[in-house]
Amino acid sequence: MENLISVIVATYNQEDTIRRTLDSILMQQCHIPYEIVIGEDCSTDSTRSICEEYVKEHPDTIRLFANKKNKGVINNYIDCILECRGKYIADCAGDDFWTDPLKLEKEVTILETHDDVTLVHTDWNRYYEDTKKTVASGEKPFTQDITDGKRMLEAFIIQTSTPVIHLCTSMYRTDIIRKAIEEDKYLFRNKDFGCEDLQIAFTMAYQGKIAYLPEVTLSYSQGKETITTSEDYHKQFCFVRQVSDLSYYLSQKYDIHSPAVDAHFQQRIYELGMHAFRAHDPLLVQKVMACEKKWNTKRTLKVRRLFAVLKHQWLWTLGLLFRNVIVSLKRLSH
Repeated sequence: MENLISVIVATYNQEDTIRRTLDSILMQQCHIPYEIVIGEDCSTDSTRSICEEYVKEHPDTIRLFANKKNKGVINNYIDCILECRGKYIADCAGDDFWTDPLKLEKEVTILETHDDVTLVHTDWNRYYEDTKKTVASGEKPFTQDITDGKRMLEAFIIQTSTPVIHLCTSMYRTDIIRKAIEEDKYLFRNKDFGCEDLQIAFTMAYQGKIAYLPEVTLSYSQGKETITTSEDYHKQFCFVRQVSDLSYYLSQKYDIHSPAVDAHFQQRIYELGMHAFRAHDPLLVQKVMACEKKWNTKRTLKVRRLFAVLKHQWLWTLGLLFRNVIVSLKRLSH
């Protein structure tokens, strides 16, 4: 590997934002050279042609891997890692953008001077595409300059409302992540885990120390609807179940057990049950029970109450009617 920074841009159907992303990377000022590795995942809009334009304008900096078939976000990203030439990897999704022209410079300086640091990350803001407003991301659980990564592992498992590490703010060591991918392909290639960033950040924390810079370097794009705000309860159910399965796999593989972890999976069962309730789908209830058995959780009082409602169709229907009335009244009040 060269003394080079590889910046991964995994993109799919992002014609409205990909130029902004690439421009924010190309504005970087760094004493170490960098390349941009684009994984274009067979978009159906003009994303690919825009990427090709940038390759023509910056042939020595940008390499485009135009997939012939859609790989999905996980395999697209992991394949980009394997194509990186650099000693270090940074990441910027095709709808996000960096706001600090010295982001790479600040991060690579830390990695070059601290051999025991495996990843460095920064603060970030949410950027709302519809209003063009920028909002602070929220509280950070680990804001020390350098933290022993193993102290962060439980936090990765239970995942708060904001990620412990936003991967698009980070820079990490290529050799460590490649070795981890080779040793556990299931962890990194299983599409049913639904994401690629949690297992990468977790692995880097397990392997060494994590550095944090309090400066904001990223605007994280928020569309009008996200998976967590969607009213498609089947999609919400799938997302929660997938991420929880990943967290459970990590907790078992690395033997991370505590009352907080137990409480986390109990809460996940309740969340899945509520999505099943809102979707009015008995098949989802069966899936909740399967997760309950797989994760070996004990039912809390509120889960027992919820299942008592789900057991009787008439009570379930009545509960939904009551909920819809409350939701409608809240909307009228606003």
